[in-house]
Amino acid sequence: MQIRRPVVAGQFYPAQHEACIDEINEYIEQIIPPGLLPETIVAGIVPHAGWTFSGTLALMVFSAIKQQYEKVNTFVIFGAAHGYFGPVPAIYDSGIWTTPMGDVVIDRDLADVVVKSGTVTSDTEAHKTEHSIEVQVPLIQHFFPSAKILPILTPPSEQAISVGKVVGDAIKAERNKKIVCIGSTDLTHYGPRYGFEPMGADQKALQWASDVNDKEFIDLALKLEPEKLLENAAKNSNACGPGAVAATIAAAKKLGKISGQLLAHTNSNQIMLQKFGSPGADSVGYAAIVF
Repeated sequence: MQIRRPVVAGQFYPAQHEACIDEINEYIEQIIPPGLLPETIVAGIVPHAGWTFSGTLALMVFSAIKQQYEKVNTFVIFGAAHGYFGPVPAIYDSGIWTTPMGDVVIDRDLADVVVKSGTVTSDTEAHKTEHSIEVQVPLIQHFFPSAKILPILTPPSEQAISVGKVVGDAIKAERNKKIVCIGSTDLTHYGPRYGFEPMGADQKALQWASDVNDKEFIDLALKLEPEKLLENAAKNSNACGPGAVAATIAAAKKLGKISGQLLAHTNSNQIMLQKFGSPGADSVGYAAIVF
């Protein structure tokens, strides 16, 4: 049996079970209830930076899903492809993933359906060092300890939309399981560290990255416009996982959604100021969205 072991435990999130639980509980206490949620939630967008920066927003999404469903059988997790440069999405189609929270099983049946569609390639090696999916798994294990997962690294290409549609159709055809899609992305990476400073290098520029550049991407996600979203991301560099979001909203559209709901939007610069008392020279945006 294939086993994927954690590669960013102890770096992006704690490496011990109890420490994970303590940190998750700390962030849950910081969540502001979103008020009215969609009548049903079929998908969500979460950030994937270290939990210190993105944990609260990611937990908003999983907490909202938990409010509606005591049990979710499978989470399809579309991940940003930071180090995978293949032309088509790469699926991890069998085995288990292990984290400090324990083991989680791959949904082999759903994987078979997606693989047979021809929209993905089976490539477990592509997942070995990618963190965008891994950081979500302990959060899923906390709320839904019996859930399976289906990890799919999703480059920003038209095939991201194709695999999202395939997954949406597969979920519609499944009568006996609750399946939810998750797209993992951070937003604008602005500043000298990232080599992206079109508006200069001051706090006003960082605010532009959040208020303007992030917002364009978020608005297209909320409107469920995957083609325009991919084009916008390529032009404006406002997401590291646009393929993951395109796949997620393509699936959500197949499942009958016509819009999304923004739960929260922030950035690492704001979090640095709140938690450590001083802003940084760089900033990365984060959003929590449900559909």
